Amino acid sequence: MAFLNYHHLRYFRAIASEGSLTKAAQHLKLSQSALSVQLRSLEESLGQPLFERKHKALVLTEAGRIALEYAESIFRSGEELADLLRSGAARSRAFLRVGAVATLSRNFQLAFLKPLIARADVELIIHSGTLREMLAGLQSHTLDVVLSNMPVRRDTETGWHSHLLDEQPVSLVGHKTRGMKPFRFPEDLRTHQLILPSLESSVRAAFDTLLDQAGIRPVIAAEIDDMAMLRLMARESKNAVALVPPVVVRDELARGELVERHRLPQIKESFYAITPSRRFPNQLLRSLIANVPAIKTRRPNK
Repeated sequence: MAFLNYHHLRYFRAIASEGSLTKAAQHLKLSQSALSVQLRSLEESLGQPLFERKHKALVLTEAGRIALEYAESIFRSGEELADLLRSGAARSRAFLRVGAVATLSRNFQLAFLKPLIARADVELIIHSGTLREMLAGLQSHTLDVVLSNMPVRRDTETGWHSHLLDEQPVSLVGHKTRGMKPFRFPEDLRTHQLILPSLESSVRAAFDTLLDQAGIRPVIAAEIDDMAMLRLMARESKNAVALVPPVVVRDELARGELVERHRLPQIKESFYAITPSRRFPNQLLRSLIANVPAIKTRRPNK
């Protein structure tokens, strides 16, 4: 059985933090050659390469990212041991690193992650940004999953899996006013102001096509690429209607602050969990996806 050296892990963590043998050696006050020997010893002990060189920098491999998580856990356990002996309380935790595109409903994200939110033994690390930024996180092994409203192409280089979690129709929502007449779609969009997702949204593309076919040029009050801001704008804009999946404004609809003016069943918002092909999948993520009813995996060709 391989012997795991605590000092090897300390050296490995320093290299991962600095991204360079030279900088890590300087930080640890060791020679670069000695540090290289220690790293090679750890890799031989684990039977896996922990770094690969990219553009003169050392980048963690998938095995390296897993090893770093365990190394961090081991060092935290050392701190917890000290806390336990001082105060009589200690606790170890698991981690799930989630990336979410800015156009995705925060309510949907919370619903998906809800089984883990109340767990004291789990820490969620959540990042938000563009789909490109989030996929880069998957490639560099700094994220375990990306939540998105569109699938991604699978090829031999990336090996992405796009798990379809849910599909929901979108609606036009707005404030309820006294004497409000039934909404006539699409005719009323000639005069009603619209709050829309940005042009990058698949929902927006389908909606624009629908209006174009009806010969309607809408009055656009705002185009927003962040679903949280779109929700706020829908709440604050008294004379506009917003194009959103109802889950985005679920609380406002329940309180009567907003009402559904017209549902568009022909346009659906899809919710995906994008994961890479990994030899060491995060078990927390596996259980989350397994608990989603009727889940499907899509591998788009384009």
